[in-house]
Amino acid sequence: MAEASWVICKFCDSVYQRAPLARREIARCSQCGAELYSARRASIDAMLALTIASAFAFVVANLFPIALLEAQGRSNEANLWQAIVDSLDSGAAPIGALAAMTVFFFPLAQICLFAYVLSALRMHHIPPGFRLVMHSLRQMHPWAMVEVFMLGVLVAVVKLKDVASVTPLIGTWGFAALTLLLTLLNSCDLNELWDRADRIKAAGA
Repeated sequence: MAEASWVICKFCDSVYQRAPLARREIARCSQCGAELYSARRASIDAMLALTIASAFAFVVANLFPIALLEAQGRSNEANLWQAIVDSLDSGAAPIGALAAMTVFFFPLAQICLFAYVLSALRMHHIPPGFRLVMHSLRQMHPWAMVEVFMLGVLVAVVKLKDVASVTPLIGTWGFAALTLLLTLLNSCDLNELWDRADRIKAAGA
């Protein structure tokens, strides 16, 4: 596959032949209008730096409490997994399971897969299972919903302000940083990784 000559829309699965773009141009799907790829290219080093930073933010977001809730002389701190377990215990198992998948497992898988591919490509190697990993990253992108969780936290803070004091803690800032970093990472064109793999393969031929 030279220069990733085909591109698939990640929203409607329409297939297009890749065409060269001028500076700042964006190719969009003619069916749904989604962005297919752009002339903006992130280097492997930049993407790897975003991945490492995302990993640190992920650890902070999940190890530390999200917020301090104070009401009627009582206070309580909770991290993500405590909130998920509480939702399971309260009979909201589907919501808890969905939160666990979209806020924890999918973002973690994304970070690990990006680190796996980028570290190998940076060392001029094509990692085993490269195609499977790349397709997994494309399919996984819509299911990592850290930004939706952050929006839910903000809504909860606003809703509870009249009945309790809610103080954001370090876990909230960790999720805010993770949201920004994953957004930047997912905005990078995956075709750059396909192109790098093609160049490595051609050099080794």
